[in-house]
Amino acid sequence: MTVILKRYGKAYHSVQPNFNPAGITEIGFRRDRAFTMAADDFEEVYERLGADELRADAEGPVQRHAEKILLRKLEEVLARRVGELDGDRVLVVVNGANDWPKTRERREVVQEDVHNRYHFRWWIDPPLKVALWRKRGAGQPEGTPAEAVPGA
Repeated sequence: MTVILKRYGKAYHSVQPNFNPAGITEIGFRRDRAFTMAADDFEEVYERLGADELRADAEGPVQRHAEKILLRKLEEVLARRVGELDGDRVLVVVNGANDWPKTRERREVVQEDVHNRYHFRWWIDPPLKVALWRKRGAGQPEGTPAEAVPGA
């Protein structure tokens, strides 16, 4: 099963990262149509275990290159989280329209020899927020309610 989901309207859909420095929204997700479930059904079948904020930063003397590095680092952090999942867990992107992650840039003028040069610092703000969800009853001994499992 696809392990990254995002809620669109009344359903959760599987998505793939679409991090593009040339895009209007550099940090995006593209629906891949591999998985769709009504929100009510999803929330009955899965339980939320926790959330995490994914961050990245980069810097360098070339603006476009530094931004590409930033987005690649964020994608690597997300890929690590996905790699830690087992078959009963999924990540759900929880950022909404009002707190969607954006790339931020600060330019500084630095002097190298007798030349003034720009130095670019990039970061994500607000961070990419993902929630970990698990199928109810998965990973528990038979007959153990979810509330009795530490960390659930």
